[in-house]
Amino acid sequence: MIFQALFDRMDFNSWLVFGFVLLLLIDIVKTWAPPKFPPGPLSVPFLGNVFTGVDFKTMEKLSQDFGPVFSLRRGSERMVFISGYKMVKEALVTQLDSFVERPIVPLFHVVFKGLGIALSNGYLWKKQRKFANAHLRYFGEGQKSLERYIEMETNFLCDAFKEEQGRPFNPHYVITNAVGNIISSVVFGHRFEYSDPSFRKVLELDNEAVVLSGSARTQLYDAFPSLLNYLPGPHQTVHANYREIVRFLRNEVQKHQEEWNPEDPRDYIDVYLAEMEKSKQDPQAGFNIETLVVSCLDLIEAGTETTATTLRWALLYMLHYPEIQEKVQEEIDRVIGQSRQPNMSDRPDLPYTDAVIHEIQRYGNIVPLGFPKMASKDTTLGGYFIPKGTPITTILSSVLFDENEWETPHVFNPGHFLDSEGRFLKKEAFLPFSAGKRMCLGEHLAKMELFLFFSTLLQRFTFKPVPGEMPSLEGVLGFTHSPEEFRCLALAR
Repeated sequence: MIFQALFDRMDFNSWLVFGFVLLLLIDIVKTWAPPKFPPGPLSVPFLGNVFTGVDFKTMEKLSQDFGPVFSLRRGSERMVFISGYKMVKEALVTQLDSFVERPIVPLFHVVFKGLGIALSNGYLWKKQRKFANAHLRYFGEGQKSLERYIEMETNFLCDAFKEEQGRPFNPHYVITNAVGNIISSVVFGHRFEYSDPSFRKVLELDNEAVVLSGSARTQLYDAFPSLLNYLPGPHQTVHANYREIVRFLRNEVQKHQEEWNPEDPRDYIDVYLAEMEKSKQDPQAGFNIETLVVSCLDLIEAGTETTATTLRWALLYMLHYPEIQEKVQEEIDRVIGQSRQPNMSDRPDLPYTDAVIHEIQRYGNIVPLGFPKMASKDTTLGGYFIPKGTPITTILSSVLFDENEWETPHVFNPGHFLDSEGRFLKKEAFLPFSAGKRMCLGEHLAKMELFLFFSTLLQRFTFKPVPGEMPSLEGVLGFTHSPEEFRCLALAR
């Protein structure tokens, strides 16, 4: 009776206030943090910390304010960020099985749907990753040598650079095309000409999606997917680009289905089609056309974007540090000369070159934030309680620039990877590929590509800036940290 009388006296404004207070209480209850949850900045009701920047510089500032383990709220979801080598190693290596799952990231779930290798979980992920590792190794080290693929492609790339005849040119897409051709040879069984418009379009679409996916406006979609799903914005461009890329991959898979000979597997798609036949009695393993298409997307992305970006940084740093370029060339000339192409067996004899490549990866900071993982069980990290199902992100840039691990973290210094006698020195805090069970699938391929492309390019060319056009070292921050597009001169040696 009391409530009835109270409701009868409420006008429209009173109902608005009542509704707001009720929603506010629901939001507080829904987002209430458990005891000893990692601290973080104050959040706005309903919105959380959506106005907090998602770039690595903001994340590192927050780690200074709240410590190496802190939290943010996106909409109603709380997520944890981990900073510094010591704590990142604790999460990814020491507690190997605590953070092995992937959360649903709405921006990518629209396309990947929890399938494939990178964003799947559980039994399906284990089967798909094991299969990919086994067969990438087969096509990389068996009858079709991965090193031979790369050596051939470096020759095509050098020919493309020679065609510029020392004139100013933008190396962006020819480098991306060359790197993409390596994983294409493994997955599709063939490479693409640099003039191929369809593959060039795929590379452009993927590059745009990678840049946009790291922006604050795009990541707003992850906080409110239902609300923003039908509204315009950069998330729509990301989805449209991936749909085009998936269409391209489906066409490749369809061609393989039409030409498939189980007695003569040519590439990754062929052996996957054979595995589909073998695994019909195990549907939970996910060997089907949909998963194959997404797996191809995983492999193309893992084997192209970050390595191509690293090589673009490599050229840019050589423009800015000509004395380092000269020392690399002196070492290559002394050990290999000009009569033959560098190969992987030369790597131990080129410690300075190897150190420069590693410093490019460190200082270039290609993937500042690791892709989100999820606590697979209740766990404790840095004295804080992290409940099962909590998304966590490692700040990889904080590892690569950790002042406790690097002598001059904010200086481009190949000496970080050399001992007092000039021998190559491995560093535990070198984690550009992340670590643990979810570390980058393409790490082995990337290491080979970076060494062979970089050493061959500097054996054959000297790179100089276009007069009056010294490119910026600032970089463009998306999902990756990439150089602004630039022009340079490739002068044949």
